[in-house]
Amino acid sequence: MADSDAIVEVRGIRKLYGEVEALRDVSLVFPRGKLTTLLGPSGCGKTTLLKIIAGLLPPSAGEVYVNGRKVTGPGPERAFVFQDFALLPWATVLRNVAFGLELRGLPERERHEAARRYIDEVGLAGFEAAYPHQLSGGMRQRVGLARALAVHADILLMDEPFSAVDEQTRRKFQEDLLSLLSIERKTVIFVTHSIEEAVYLSDQIVLLSRRPGTVSRLVSAGIARDKGPDEIRRDKNYLDAVDDIWHALKRYLV
Repeated sequence: MADSDAIVEVRGIRKLYGEVEALRDVSLVFPRGKLTTLLGPSGCGKTTLLKIIAGLLPPSAGEVYVNGRKVTGPGPERAFVFQDFALLPWATVLRNVAFGLELRGLPERERHEAARRYIDEVGLAGFEAAYPHQLSGGMRQRVGLARALAVHADILLMDEPFSAVDEQTRRKFQEDLLSLLSIERKTVIFVTHSIEEAVYLSDQIVLLSRRPGTVSRLVSAGIARDKGPDEIRRDKNYLDAVDDIWHALKRYLV
């Protein structure tokens, strides 16, 4: 790869849905161990790009490389956290979290040990035997995150993972995610519509234009991560970055 610090490289990606061009000539480098957010107006191709990186959608043109290898489909180094949880309704929390490891053929004892560790890490200890319909939306999303962590993927691909929960739960999830990442040291590619969420979470923000999505700007808020959550949200760099991005994006709304 051109950049030794990159774990994912996107080169000249274009995506067509019939005659509709969703993405045009998107080239990006995603740094190893950092959280990068894809941000832009509705319909700009954020989720499409994420699914192409995941290997769930083929590009119409261009290539994606992970650790220097061309992506031709899903791989064990990438785990996807869906917006709609995508849990197995007939399976317990323990089985849902262990499901990826089950598909990889790990013995039951090993996969259950790993699943219990991550269930505990996301704050769901005691709910191992519960079923998805018995959980709140926030708890179901925690199950989805635990499942992604359990497969030990280097890269987490997160498609608006907190959009279905209330604002208080969303803020708690944001704080919990940063806390988890300080331990897990994953590379995260994150999709959101929220400017505030993007600035709070991200090391790097990719601003996409309206459809066809192209890379408009790269933004780094320059926030000191040794501050507490409330301090960060009052930090001048945080507030300036939110305002700057809003002015950059609102021209696409007229």
